[in-house]
Amino acid sequence: MNEEMKKYFSPMPKMSMADKRRKTINYLQQCKDEGKKIVQHCPSMLGPMFTMAAGMAGVDIARLSPAELRYGAYKALEDAPVYLAAYRQMSPTIHLNYVTDTIAFADKNEALKNFSVFHMAGADSVLPMGINNETLKFVADNHCIVYGHVGALSGWQTNGLYGGYKKLGKTAEDALKIFKTAYEYQENGMKAMSVELIPGEVSAKIAKKMRVPVIGIASGCTGGDVDVDGYEMVDADLFGLMAKPAMHAKTYANFLEFAVGVYGAWANDVRTNNYPQEANGWHMDEAELEKFNDAVEKF
Repeated sequence: MNEEMKKYFSPMPKMSMADKRRKTINYLQQCKDEGKKIVQHCPSMLGPMFTMAAGMAGVDIARLSPAELRYGAYKALEDAPVYLAAYRQMSPTIHLNYVTDTIAFADKNEALKNFSVFHMAGADSVLPMGINNETLKFVADNHCIVYGHVGALSGWQTNGLYGGYKKLGKTAEDALKIFKTAYEYQENGMKAMSVELIPGEVSAKIAKKMRVPVIGIASGCTGGDVDVDGYEMVDADLFGLMAKPAMHAKTYANFLEFAVGVYGAWANDVRTNNYPQEANGWHMDEAELEKFNDAVEKF
């Protein structure tokens, strides 16, 4: 069979259909090894288009909150594949780190099943808040990629344990507990981790001692020799959507101010007869228009 015939009878162009540009966990590890800063955003409630924009801007990771969690944990678990697929379609190369609620990994066998579903739907890694080491090792040994979290845990875990979203690791004893958690996670198969709401010096020490990438969020004052492998920011902070910005937040633009301006300008154009203009429409052929008008008049 000649080369042309081979192409004709070979509908699959190559063995792997994965996008070579996709920022896998291996890519993140290379960034750490080479000292290249990792950038991570969390679109929060703003949706896939913001992750698409982040990916186009070169952001490395999107940390996705559980799908439709406002309708309950079971609904979030059910909707996760469609939710993840939407983000994957909009941003084919960014690393999707999917945060899953405890219900998805309460049993290690269920965890393996659910994490596999998340991966098949487009997640590059899974973030199970507060996973225990036995379950972590089980899913990691079965090739699931866990990018986890130490320090403050999101949601009811932090409120229940610490009475709210508070700074942790302020004493040597508490900081050592956080460090030990990070180390145990790494040794049980975690491939990367975020550190949240702990002092910069502790965050930097964890990043230095761990083999895997360590991303900071609200992780104290770092920089220079006191640093982590990358940083996360939530889009609500980046775009000025928080009524009371967190200490670590930095707002780069006010999204609502921009959006209101766009909608207002358009509405004004409509109401002042400046939209549509000739360039925004098209016309029927004059002869056909005459036939149409005659037919309507006789109707």
